[in-house]
Amino acid sequence: MTTVTIPTLETGRLVLRRPAPRDWEPFRAFMMSDRAAGIGGPLDLGKAWRAFAAELGHWEILGFGMWVVTIRGDDTGVGMVGPWFPPDWPETEVGWMIWDESLEGTGIACEAARAAIAHAWHQLEWKTVVSYVAPDNVRSRALAERLGACIDPQAPQPRPDKPCLVYRHPAPEKLQ
Repeated sequence: MTTVTIPTLETGRLVLRRPAPRDWEPFRAFMMSDRAAGIGGPLDLGKAWRAFAAELGHWEILGFGMWVVTIRGDDTGVGMVGPWFPPDWPETEVGWMIWDESLEGTGIACEAARAAIAHAWHQLEWKTVVSYVAPDNVRSRALAERLGACIDPQAPQPRPDKPCLVYRHPAPEKLQ
């Protein structure tokens, strides 16, 4: 079996690393909680398991995916951030979820998302980057706007039966 080489990204406070089986428990706890409402949760145990397996498999199938976010010096996963493009998605997305509620509002999601978006533009050479956000997910909307993204009302929806806001991230040259 061939295994994809997954780069590790580092920021001032964070290490974004390959998802690992040890991340299942915090992922499961988050996905089965009301805090996951903005990304389709809460999920039952079986759906949470399949979602975690999809995160691991996304890397193996496409060669990229979401990283587990850790605080530098502590390998405990506190969330996931990164590129996401399943075969039924209309556009390349960078998404985020912070599992540890105590870390919300600390800038960790923004720091990790900036690194993931830069990776998508520069290493993956994406031509577009969007983030799909539930209309009532106030924190994710604020984060997308803090990252410089704007709502694109003309963008195709990933799930037409569950409309969301499509935030389009500016290309790197537009941020300078």
